[in-house]
Amino acid sequence: MQLDTAMTRRGFLVTAAGSAAAVLAACTRAGSETASSTLSPLAQAVLPSVSPATVDCLTDGTGSTTPLWKRALGRGLVYGSSAATWQLSDAQYRSLFEAQAAIVFTEDDLLWWRLRPTPQSNLDFTYADRIIDLATRNGMLVFGAHLVWDEGFGDGWTDDDLWGMSHEKATNLINSTVSSVVRRYRGKVAAWSVVNEAIDTNGVRTDVPWYSTIGPSYIADAFRTAQAADPTALLVYNDYGYETDIGADTAADKRAATLDVLDQLLSQGVPVHALGIQAHLHAARFSEKFDTDAYRTFLSDVARRGLKILITELDVLDDGLPADPHARDDAIAKVYATYLDEALQEPDIAALMTFGLSDRYTWLQEDYPRADGAPRRPLPFDQNMRPKPALSALQTSLSGAAERTPFWVPPRCS
Repeated sequence: MQLDTAMTRRGFLVTAAGSAAAVLAACTRAGSETASSTLSPLAQAVLPSVSPATVDCLTDGTGSTTPLWKRALGRGLVYGSSAATWQLSDAQYRSLFEAQAAIVFTEDDLLWWRLRPTPQSNLDFTYADRIIDLATRNGMLVFGAHLVWDEGFGDGWTDDDLWGMSHEKATNLINSTVSSVVRRYRGKVAAWSVVNEAIDTNGVRTDVPWYSTIGPSYIADAFRTAQAADPTALLVYNDYGYETDIGADTAADKRAATLDVLDQLLSQGVPVHALGIQAHLHAARFSEKFDTDAYRTFLSDVARRGLKILITELDVLDDGLPADPHARDDAIAKVYATYLDEALQEPDIAALMTFGLSDRYTWLQEDYPRADGAPRRPLPFDQNMRPKPALSALQTSLSGAAERTPFWVPPRCS
């Protein structure tokens, strides 16, 4: 039963990608000719009508000024970054973001602290509308994050609010919120992080309010509700901890647990289409701790289940590195290169997103400042939007990625 489910899901995705390739080939032969009517519903939702500009987008640009999104698309990948409306009010940062990204990970604006600031609040789409409108104006895809998570609530939510709900109230709250949000942006959001961080090394986490109030079925229910609201969106399970051990939690156990939970969901016919791998990397002795063979096997195991893979939140925690910025930047660049040179050989990775573009806006500085007071430097551009060695590493790894048929072609190519 599990094999049949996986084959069905994989066939669906391969058909979408194969149809996309056929459309692009037709574009090459006939200029602006399109064949969108031949695509599956999922592919039609995310692949725009092609044009001569699409062919140009798929050219593998390798010049030092080639934007990251175009360099990635030359290898069949979509590159983008997280962003929030409060960050993009900074004109200098917005200009950098618009130049480099082709998919927007909605960092804050679709979290519950924005959408539903208190348990009694009606849904407020003010900020979500702004970030999605910005993506639309710039021809970017949208990765909506996160529909269901045990964090992301504002000060208007207390522990009693979260843990004290009845089964009925919690179920209605999740289902109504997921349905309303996904329906509002139907056709505008290419992929949803439907459930975020619900697995630990033992399987489905029991230390979250949704598990306490509803039980493990909340995960399947969220995916089914999202699919009903938008049958064309790619539905993603998103999590972290697959690269190196974190404390007592081993990466091997987290990988195994994730595959087990995915198998359970797929065997039940739950519409999980992709695994989102956060890839928050720890710099200290990364090359020693990163088991490349095991990681590549894990990616292949995910793909064999018929799932696409998205790298969703790539950055580098620089604990254990010297305070000197030049030495740190070189070491961080090596972490990017070590990771991406392995990961991007997996052809079922459809997109790569860094968790921000500039050190000016990084959650690591906001939430986990260094003990020595030196500013964090986890991203491709520094606080003044100047390129760092991490950018060069990212460019080189993208150019050397395995070629693949694009699963998505961003609207800015049409």
